Amino acid sequence: MNHHPDPVVTTAQGTVRGLRQDDGSIAFLNIPYAAPPRGAGRFAPPQPHEPWDGVRNATAPGPNPPQSERKLGSVDMSPYFGAGWSHGEDYLTVNVFAPAVASGDLPVMVFVHGGGFVAGSTRSALYGGSAFARDGVVLVTLNYRLGIAGFLDIPGAPANRGLLDVAAALRWVRENIAAFGGAPHNVTLFGQSAGATIVGGVLATPGARGLFRRAIVQSGSGLGAFTTEQAARVTRAAAEVLGIEPHADAFADLPDERLVESASQLAGIDLRTATHHDPLIGLSPFSLVLDTQPADSVAAGLGTDIDLLIGTNTEEGNLYLVPVDKYGTSTAGDVDDMAARSHPNPAQLVETYRKTRPEASYGELRSAIMGDALFGAGSRALAGAHATHAGSATFAYEFAWRSPALNGALGATHTVELPFVFDLAQLPQLRGASALLGPDKPPAELATRMHEAWVRFATTGNPGWDPYDTERRATMRIDTEWTQVNDPRRQERQSWI
Repeated sequence: MNHHPDPVVTTAQGTVRGLRQDDGSIAFLNIPYAAPPRGAGRFAPPQPHEPWDGVRNATAPGPNPPQSERKLGSVDMSPYFGAGWSHGEDYLTVNVFAPAVASGDLPVMVFVHGGGFVAGSTRSALYGGSAFARDGVVLVTLNYRLGIAGFLDIPGAPANRGLLDVAAALRWVRENIAAFGGAPHNVTLFGQSAGATIVGGVLATPGARGLFRRAIVQSGSGLGAFTTEQAARVTRAAAEVLGIEPHADAFADLPDERLVESASQLAGIDLRTATHHDPLIGLSPFSLVLDTQPADSVAAGLGTDIDLLIGTNTEEGNLYLVPVDKYGTSTAGDVDDMAARSHPNPAQLVETYRKTRPEASYGELRSAIMGDALFGAGSRALAGAHATHAGSATFAYEFAWRSPALNGALGATHTVELPFVFDLAQLPQLRGASALLGPDKPPAELATRMHEAWVRFATTGNPGWDPYDTERRATMRIDTEWTQVNDPRRQERQSWI
């Protein structure tokens, strides 16, 4: 029997009632941080939400941003992407997980989910905050606009609206989090994949100064933004598919269903220009749109007052190849093609990878080049840019634990670190031959330790190993054993400079 009344908290917009979890922590779901993006509002900056009278129920998951269902071949990614689109306009919301007895000065962590800028939500099983609350952290997860509404660069609309949503959620946190026990002056913004690239973008956004103190970039890229020229190609293609003029007014008239449907028809646009390759190598037509990459903005001095923890997984590229049967069938031509998409000097790139991996199969080379093109090179660039400035610390990690999923072929792939960060590796839906963590029991000790390192970084600014500098490049290699290495990719790095 639960004799405790449900928790009630008053925010600047109104009062919310949350729920008490079985473990004693409290959760508030579906609290709005911005007005519902309707009609033309979908292509405007986020606006304040109307205040409400009485007590708003924050006990059930709410709607999430318009999106199409995402599948990745034979691996079950539903704990990551969630169950697709849950309709409803009032989706610019946060979930808050907190200890039941809060001191009012706890570290706050704000999480930005991944999903290729087109999918994902706070409803996904992987983003429950019970372990963070248990360990004295207030965790906030947020929804942001996706796809055409969030990231298509449209004349007459501000760019990077999904990123503006994240900044609005951070402002909501600054204004309201003390009521949930959190310290507004100790906020760590963290994200994974597209969410991590957004975190890098927020790091390089002058208007976000003072909204957070630390950042964690998990498998993102400081070199992942499109130029305005590249973005304009996607906009022209979208307008063509929809049969409209490429202007915000024309987009504002279309229902979300049409926008979602047309977004999924935009794959395969060639975004290579005379001066720039496609930083997402054809995987997504949506990203941040910036004429200066976040890594270059940070090198110039933006975001250098923020402590940074940044890393990638050892076999990032496997997720895009193994589940769709492209890994084992890879040829020399596939490797060359991947190099050509990724780098101005593809032959030299392939030769460098061959040298450092003399025994590698074509699949392994293709995956390694892909993982570096998408995440590795851009993460190293951001780490290096940040580490050149005194005044805040930089820490690097490489997650190397290999998932036994898909007969051991999935490996240390993209997304596989998330259950360990959230200390949710025991979730039943992550277990099975084609589930993210495979059929065997995942190592509980790894989840405990990795989650602790993230909490420690959010609390103190130090995850528990040596800082990264541009000489030694100290990096923690995280597996069932943890090993600090200096410059784990010395030879390959030369080819990405």
